[in-house]
Amino acid sequence: MASAIAACSLSAAAQTPESPVIISESESVSVIEVPECEPHYYNSWRDGWFVQAGAGVNITAFEGFRYNPVKVAAVYNAGFGRWFSPYLGFRFSAYYGNMIEDTGASNIHFRSASINADLMWDMFNSIGGVNLSRPVSVVPFVGVGGTYNYHFSGNTRMINVDENGPRHNTWMIPVSAGLQVRFRLCRYVDLFLEGRAIFAGDNFNNVAEGAPIDMAFQGTGGITVNIGGKAFKTYDPCASSAYMTALNNQVNNLRDELAVTSAALAAAESQLPCPEVQPAPVAAPVEAAPAPMLTTVRFTINSSRITPMEMVNVYNVAEYMKQYPKAKITITGYADKDTGSTTYNQQLSERRAQAVYDVLVNNYGISADRLTKAAEGSTQQPYQTNNWNRIVIFSQQ
Repeated sequence: MASAIAACSLSAAAQTPESPVIISESESVSVIEVPECEPHYYNSWRDGWFVQAGAGVNITAFEGFRYNPVKVAAVYNAGFGRWFSPYLGFRFSAYYGNMIEDTGASNIHFRSASINADLMWDMFNSIGGVNLSRPVSVVPFVGVGGTYNYHFSGNTRMINVDENGPRHNTWMIPVSAGLQVRFRLCRYVDLFLEGRAIFAGDNFNNVAEGAPIDMAFQGTGGITVNIGGKAFKTYDPCASSAYMTALNNQVNNLRDELAVTSAALAAAESQLPCPEVQPAPVAAPVEAAPAPMLTTVRFTINSSRITPMEMVNVYNVAEYMKQYPKAKITITGYADKDTGSTTYNQQLSERRAQAVYDVLVNNYGISADRLTKAAEGSTQQPYQTNNWNRIVIFSQQ
């Protein structure tokens, strides 16, 4: 074909002073830039729940706390809540205990029971980036609740009275704010230390005098059990952008080659008929070289399960191996360095490579001697974007 085109070109050059000029326009494909490439975390309503229990002390700060010794009494608490993102959660907690106020001449004793609804903010995840394996976390919170104080005794001459005599109970709706420090033991269990400041009306202790606000403080410690463990699913809108860019570049290169070939073919056809050219000897067919490998398999955080969306990439690799029976590939697993320890990430990358290897051998019948497994853990990061490194990459041997 090349000899025929050359002969036609020489014949046309001898007959006409100018050859026709063919202008070809090629169409290119471009990738739209995604402005935000941060991962989005989410979970279902069944996930993120926790329960906690603890004990500590109640400290009062009522009318005479500046002049009289501080009294401490025991308090117990239990609660449950849910983290609906790595940054925010809510909690319902119940407290029961004694309170003691030193009035100078004698003490006022009473019992206190309360239920609080708290909004919790994980400060470290919000400022330092999400890390569910962080050993220590600081969680500020604010809340509102209902408190019932009863069984008042001691210096009853200071207690509010009505037509029936001294009152022995009171209802309040206080607000509170505090700080919790969590210590991670494992995925399912945390220890915590917590301090809460309570702000209520002046008759919280059934005594209405002095400042219009009564304050109390609670210091507790205990254990938190994360039901099902801490885990969130992630979605990164830019996770596939590099792969799509490579495919679009291939499409554009093929369009350019097609335009050049079309132009040469049109030039040859415009000069027909041309002198007959003896066909060149036909060379023996040569097996085409394998196409370059571009496929990858992406995984979600802390997972080695191949999602249905990524299974198509494993299928494409299997078809490639069947098309080129002599081809051999290496399956290399990776893990992102911002999640988990180096030892755990090494094991996770091994499980990811093994998962892809098993599907190729067991589901698609690829011979095991054509596959090599490798795992780099988080010591090697193929991509600068952290979340892109939760991946298995194929390479030809």
